[in-house]
Amino acid sequence: MNRVKFIKSALVSVAAFFAAPFINKGISQDTESTYDKLRENIGYSHVPNNEIKTMNTVLHKANTRGSADHGWLKANHTFSFANYHNPERMHFGVLRVLNDDTIAGGKGFSTHPHDNMEIITIPLEGDLEHKDNMGNGTVIKSGDIQVMSAGTGILHSEFNADTELDVKLLQIWLFPNKKNVTPRYDQLPIRDLEVKNEFYHILSPNEEAQGVWIHQNSWFSMGEFSEQKTIDYKLNSSKNGVYAFMIDGAATVEGQKLEKRDGFGIWDTDSISISVEKKSRILLIEVPMVI
Repeated sequence: MNRVKFIKSALVSVAAFFAAPFINKGISQDTESTYDKLRENIGYSHVPNNEIKTMNTVLHKANTRGSADHGWLKANHTFSFANYHNPERMHFGVLRVLNDDTIAGGKGFSTHPHDNMEIITIPLEGDLEHKDNMGNGTVIKSGDIQVMSAGTGILHSEFNADTELDVKLLQIWLFPNKKNVTPRYDQLPIRDLEVKNEFYHILSPNEEAQGVWIHQNSWFSMGEFSEQKTIDYKLNSSKNGVYAFMIDGAATVEGQKLEKRDGFGIWDTDSISISVEKKSRILLIEVPMVI
């Protein structure tokens, strides 16, 4: 079997975790490792940005993402995932998955396993109901952030908490900096941390810092801007890069214009200049560039 066929086969097996509507059938018996499935497919981290002509940026326009329409689930994949495979979009450093999903009322993902991934969920509109085998049963609301350190293994389900309205969310997976940790769950309201017209941390590697924390040398910052503003973002580590994801509105990052749902990665720099337009929301994902 050649490499391309092998990768496509592995990705199809991952799709089995996510392509069925929520039904209460009990715990899945699939014991294959999430980490192993995704780690074995790593081969291309990023490609140079052809527009800027430099070797330290990569541009992903919103309309170039992988997409899938299952009726109840409409998904957009920045990086290869499920049935979407692009060998030039496997990951950005330890950032392996960035899914922009819309789930219909009353639908969702049945109970399925994960291990050794840091999984972050940010609802953008609506509410998502979560249950897991650690005893957590909660609703993740728009304006919240949820994190699961899958570690030695978790089982969970998630579905739209409303029977009629769609829920829109970002789900982000990072490779951890240590394997087989004790699984953990955390959730908090981002709105409690918000600083208007500034970037503010919502995730870090530090238990004592504001926001949630994960097993990785990574920082997430959210910015919601009602006015035009230019900010210099200073990286926390020289080994990191930043992936900017434009949730709403528009911004210019190091000379690159971004519009709604565009993504832009930059590395080998200590800081980046960001000019944000009015009525814009942007997520900065700072991650190690080496897995």
